[in-house]
Amino acid sequence: MNYKHSLIKLEKIIPNILLNQIQYIHSYLLSRWILSWGSKPLIFNQELAMVFSPHQDDETLGCGGMIARKREQGIPVVVTFLTDGRGSHGVDPHIQNKIINIRKQESLTALNILGVEPSEIHFLDKQDGTLKDLNLEEKQQTISQICELLQRYQPGEVYVPHHKDCHKDHEATYDLVKEAIAQAGITVELLQYPIWVFWRAPLFILLKLQDIAAAYRLSIKSVQDKKKRAIAAYPSQLQMLPRGFIKRFLNSEEIFFKSES
Repeated sequence: MNYKHSLIKLEKIIPNILLNQIQYIHSYLLSRWILSWGSKPLIFNQELAMVFSPHQDDETLGCGGMIARKREQGIPVVVTFLTDGRGSHGVDPHIQNKIINIRKQESLTALNILGVEPSEIHFLDKQDGTLKDLNLEEKQQTISQICELLQRYQPGEVYVPHHKDCHKDHEATYDLVKEAIAQAGITVELLQYPIWVFWRAPLFILLKLQDIAAAYRLSIKSVQDKKKRAIAAYPSQLQMLPRGFIKRFLNSEEIFFKSES
């Protein structure tokens, strides 16, 4: 039985409130352990950074402090959203159309707080929830769009969701960007930011010790307030997240995992 089936089974036998508490404790303990003992400090540099975000809010939750620190020093940061975010409030087409516009505006507001220029924000507008299931033509089209952006900006660092982030769009974003880097023929430092993996992935079942061996921590204390305000710029999403989920992202350090590009 894989971890997803295990999680579904748990959700059937454990009340939602209790399961939420278990996930919160697991997320808290794992992130504290990584920050306190299981990571190395990430050296802040002057390299242009590109952040690839599956949905409007992942970039701020996972990388908001890094983005704000770079922008305060005048270092360019480019943010690309792969999907339109329509799926966060259910399947009603009327609501989904509203959510697409709401999330786009929220992202512009959040990134303005963090200091990102509107001209450096890109929307690929793929349908939310479909990245893992793109046909070959759609997949290559998406990779080509990412390639074009990589070749245009020539980043030194690329940030993507964790490759085991327990969300189809997140894991697909990692795969699509990694393939685009290979096709673009550029050399970058690839860093993974965790969103759901600490919350949903049972330690030692999906998330192995070797997965967290390449953990790094980046101090964002100087821009912590900016990140908090940027997170608050996503009210449509905050109301949908599990209780306690957001607390991990309010720390004075962000967690990243290095991987080979």
